[in-house]
Amino acid sequence: MNTMSTTFAPTEAPGTAPAFRLRTMSHTNLAAVAAWGGAAAVTAAWPDQTSWLRTSLLAIFEVLGALSLAIAAFALPAERLPWLNRLAPWFTALPIALSVWEMLTAKTGLLPLPFFPPPQAILEVYTDDNGRLAESAARSMILLVPGYLAGALTGFAIGVAVGWSRAVSYWGHPILRFVGPLPATAWLPIAFFFLPNSWSASTFLIALSTLFPVAVLTSSGIKSVSSSYYDIARTLGANERFLVTRVAVPAALPHVFVGLFMGLGASFAVLIIAEMMGVKAGLGWYLQWAQGWAAYANLYADLVLMALLFSAIISLLFFVRDRVLAWQKGMVRW
Repeated sequence: MNTMSTTFAPTEAPGTAPAFRLRTMSHTNLAAVAAWGGAAAVTAAWPDQTSWLRTSLLAIFEVLGALSLAIAAFALPAERLPWLNRLAPWFTALPIALSVWEMLTAKTGLLPLPFFPPPQAILEVYTDDNGRLAESAARSMILLVPGYLAGALTGFAIGVAVGWSRAVSYWGHPILRFVGPLPATAWLPIAFFFLPNSWSASTFLIALSTLFPVAVLTSSGIKSVSSSYYDIARTLGANERFLVTRVAVPAALPHVFVGLFMGLGASFAVLIIAEMMGVKAGLGWYLQWAQGWAAYANLYADLVLMALLFSAIISLLFFVRDRVLAWQKGMVRW
């Protein structure tokens, strides 16, 4: 690997005095450090057209980004360096994009306010309105988690029943095919009419958006299990309950997780729509509030928070899938 910067780290061999080995920084890591340093220089040295309160704080964060990458490149154990090298292009692109954004807004004003606030304005939202944003995120999770879990569990139970029982499949499969394609938001007027409050109506819609993909994919997975698995289990004396819980369901889990991912994406959309329509708190409510006051910096800050929060939830589901389906790693490409 080509190297640009070096330092020395101590190493010891048995029976010898402490020596030093050469630790190097790759081109990609050095470019990332330089990009963050350059972004800090643009932020601090180029005057803003409009006075922004968080310009100095943004420059400090960018300097800390450069220092953190430099320290990590030299201090991380050797087995962790490939991880840093793999992410180095992203660590380089991010400060470059941030600098371009800042030059087009705060430094030159080519993108007009209030529709295109600079990064300093969004940072100001996180420092000054963090309480309301944190409350909105917490309220959204309180609404999302029960609805998603209820929809996932109900959809899983329906999918297993439809996939295993011919009688249930005769009645249930046509209903799933007829009602399933309807978007959950189409039930919005009915849910708000029949259910006692906006929270229960929104929870119902989130559960509904999760239920159908989980049910359809689970039933498909149950039906696609090879009959030879059942024959072998019956030969060993398995009863019907064992066939369902220990053969059909484990073999169908890859399909189940596909349904869970599809339901999770649909639940995010329904969550925001429900909060914009009737709930008095949450990320969707904050989005509508910011739009009503033309506070576009708050709007963009809310969108960034949504992206981070929803990505974290999806990453958590990936983590669960990797643990539950660890047996797949030698069979399929992950």
